[in-house]
Amino acid sequence: MDEVQSAFLNGNGLQLSTNDQDSTFSGESDSSSSLGAGSAAKGVGGIDRAEKKRILRERAKKLGQKRIAEDSDSECLQIIEFRLSHERYGAEVNYIREVYPLKDITAIPCTPPFVLGIMNVRGQVVSVLDIRSFFELPKQPNTELSKVLIIGKDDMECGILTDEVIGEKKIPLDMIHKNSHLMHGAWEDCIMGVTPDRLIVIGMEKLLSDDKIIVQQEVGNR
Repeated sequence: MDEVQSAFLNGNGLQLSTNDQDSTFSGESDSSSSLGAGSAAKGVGGIDRAEKKRILRERAKKLGQKRIAEDSDSECLQIIEFRLSHERYGAEVNYIREVYPLKDITAIPCTPPFVLGIMNVRGQVVSVLDIRSFFELPKQPNTELSKVLIIGKDDMECGILTDEVIGEKKIPLDMIHKNSHLMHGAWEDCIMGVTPDRLIVIGMEKLLSDDKIIVQQEVGNR
């Protein structure tokens, strides 16, 4: 294995092989010594040690910059992915306070169909919404996978019924695009966009600021 290869296989390419250390040559002027020093100073293809080090350092620098760019969260959205009927949705983690088991829900008279009722979450009364009706999705029977996302903003808090919570993930912002087929109806402003793999990202800020949600929160707190 030559020195360039060993450098990239040692410590993910950020460290140089010990074989790249500078050598000290004698000051003898005979032809055999000069030939030996010249051969040792040159690598494969006639590249000397100093040039090899420069190339390796430049490549290591580029690799480091690439890793920093890939790890940066500034251009990504952290979400909780969940399922409603046969569609996948995402909600920003900053607005999710808890994933709670689906328990007994008490219905509230004279409320819109999307308000399932209220439930007790550790002594606090929280209204639970079925947002499938927002997006014209068919209702599904509740199963052991059904969960309630407790979402909130400031003093505002409510629950969203889900058919299944899939998990947490990061989505690059440039992968979220507006989709005219989904952006319709009274709740169109609540959809941030859709990813190429058809994950629908909900704009939680707008959802929690909607007057209809605020009214139902007041009902749930009574």
